[in-house]
Amino acid sequence: MIFEPYYYQQYAIDFILNTPNAGLFLDLGMGKTVIILSAIEKLMYDYFDVSRVLVIAPLAVAKNVWGQEIKKWEHLKNLTYSLAIGTKKERDEALKAKADIYIINRENVPDLVKDFGHKWVWDFVVIDELSSFKSSKAQRFRELRKVRRYIKRIVGLTGTPAPNGLLDLWPQIYLLDEELSLGRTITGYREKYFLPDKRNATTIFSWKLKDGAEIEIYDKISNCCISMKSAEYLQLPEKLSVSHSVNLPETVKEKYKQLERDMLLPYADGDVDAGTAGILVNKLLQLCGGSVYDENGGVKNFHDEKLIKLEQLIEEANGQPVIVFYAYKHERERILAKFPEAVDVKSENAVERWNAGTPVRFRFYWRIPRAPGTD
Repeated sequence: MIFEPYYYQQYAIDFILNTPNAGLFLDLGMGKTVIILSAIEKLMYDYFDVSRVLVIAPLAVAKNVWGQEIKKWEHLKNLTYSLAIGTKKERDEALKAKADIYIINRENVPDLVKDFGHKWVWDFVVIDELSSFKSSKAQRFRELRKVRRYIKRIVGLTGTPAPNGLLDLWPQIYLLDEELSLGRTITGYREKYFLPDKRNATTIFSWKLKDGAEIEIYDKISNCCISMKSAEYLQLPEKLSVSHSVNLPETVKEKYKQLERDMLLPYADGDVDAGTAGILVNKLLQLCGGSVYDENGGVKNFHDEKLIKLEQLIEEANGQPVIVFYAYKHERERILAKFPEAVDVKSENAVERWNAGTPVRFRFYWRIPRAPGTD
């Protein structure tokens, strides 16, 4: 696929190229991964400025996103990568492989630093989800800090740099530019920009910003960070909601009314019993979906009307991928039985199949009916 960057993506790429220690605070959906990969490709093959790149990411992102993005875009075809996840042996073998980019799970940072230490070989480090390094007491932060001096370039990616307040910023910014922006220690940072908030005689439980401190902090980090909100840059079509009603068979309506009235549907092999009003709502919801758990954990099947409607909607999609949400495990089993070609979200290669256009149905969610017998 040919990559034609939007203007904000090109701005971010240029920012990385011109800023050795960069923070990209971009919302979800703005293309953070392809932005940094495009910068890596230029730095490695046009500028010859870096030779080995380490990507530190959450496990699911490391496994399913970075490699797929590299294979997806035509301009990244020269980049090679090695996925260093799994057992210690598997990670060691992957780290020994010849590649441009090495991708690891953030939980393995301490082991990586322990194994390489002052023999650190990556001159460019990318931290995907920088906010996971927001605690200065966390081992992953302390270990990565030990090798920070060996890193020539570093980029931190996140959409939420301060999820619990601006105190979270110091460890993240320290990893980017060490003490240049927010000081050498978190204690100094806290004393400069914050005041004690909730406390008792000996312990401070929370801190609040001093007057004008927020603007001053933003000004301090503006040399190494850019922030973009999707609402300001992405132009998406409005969401279109279409409701599809399903009429239940008369026999099922009677069962619904009976369960609603008596809070019980008796069966020889296990009653459908609702002991409280909350459980009753849940049981009625299940019944409208087609199946209900009985008192023994078994499943009583009542109808297939929603599966029939789902089949119709999938046909109307005309081969386009469909995401299906479900609420109960028995719904998942019935959906997979009805559509054996469906792919569960946890299945191997689910993301790849979705990107390739293969129909993927993950989950289906049945709403609580507004009136008995309808959805």
